[in-house]
Amino acid sequence: MNRGGKVGILEKTLGAIAPIDAAAAEAARRRQDNLTKPRGSLGKLEDLSIRLAGMTGKTTPVLDKKAIIVMAADHGVTEEGVSAYPQDVTAQMVGNFLAGGAAINVLARQIGARVAVVDVGVRGRVGAHPALRSRRIAEGTANMARGPAMSREQAVRSLETGISAVEEELALGLDILGTGDMGIGNTTPSSAITAVMTGAPVEECTGRGTGLDDEGLKRKVRVIARALEVNRPDPADALDVLAKVGGFEIGGLAGVMLAAAARRIPVVIDGFISGAAALIAFCLSPRAADYMIASHLSVERGHRIALAKLGLSPHLDLGMRLGEGTGAALTMFLADSAARLLREMATFGEAGVSDSEAVKK
Repeated sequence: MNRGGKVGILEKTLGAIAPIDAAAAEAARRRQDNLTKPRGSLGKLEDLSIRLAGMTGKTTPVLDKKAIIVMAADHGVTEEGVSAYPQDVTAQMVGNFLAGGAAINVLARQIGARVAVVDVGVRGRVGAHPALRSRRIAEGTANMARGPAMSREQAVRSLETGISAVEEELALGLDILGTGDMGIGNTTPSSAITAVMTGAPVEECTGRGTGLDDEGLKRKVRVIARALEVNRPDPADALDVLAKVGGFEIGGLAGVMLAAAARRIPVVIDGFISGAAALIAFCLSPRAADYMIASHLSVERGHRIALAKLGLSPHLDLGMRLGEGTGAALTMFLADSAARLLREMATFGEAGVSDSEAVKK
């Protein structure tokens, strides 16, 4: 990855990813055990608060400044009929994000999060807008069923675009990140990545996406199998997998996750497309998964397989499959709640309440 003897943005980011702060996590655990409640009574919220402490290095983390980064791009593989929607919808939905009319905008407003929309490869031109970051690599990927989706250099560029997006958000103030995606056809590369990275059969990693019928699903499985046969991506080489069967927005999201880990920023990963991006990030730096929070379990079949590989458990199971960062937004609310409970609840000593240990004495 070292280009021309110079250390690039990706290499610097990977080198900056450190282990979680075990001391902060242990201090948070002790505080949890002394809050005015039976131990463990807040369930996963307690575990989440301890993880947040380890990620941030702060015993009582504050998650007030929230942002969701939505990466958007198109995919050449849509030529194979793998989506129920036309490719034009990608650009149209980006416009909807910018106008504030999409589901992610509603949920982001509810939790007080910024939404940053990054065009890394939408086909055609998206109208200029102050909230749009145009970081176009190409007008969509090539058709992965007939050859590599992108060059290795473009794969690196997509990762570094995600890293740069996080740096821009940091300048605005950032305590926690969410990931989101937009790209008609992007469940197809996500299924391919999941199959390669986990070794699971293609048919077990492939779902209906935007709503394919039975014949459409069979066709999608055949297209992915053909793409893997044509390209033979190396599961030990994340850049090779991304270049051969990935997407620009998937690479961008992987870069977001790596940058968040390097900066000790908790990153809430959305559904299946974010899960595929997380597999790329994990292959580049297994330590990055320590900074990831799985939001929800998508109905896309491959998502459960991807999360198992990452060693992550989803916090919600709502039958969702929209993308955009919607699951991430909902779980960012839970993360903020977990942090607030840890920080703002009184301990038994502070409240003058007898705990179970006092009763034993």
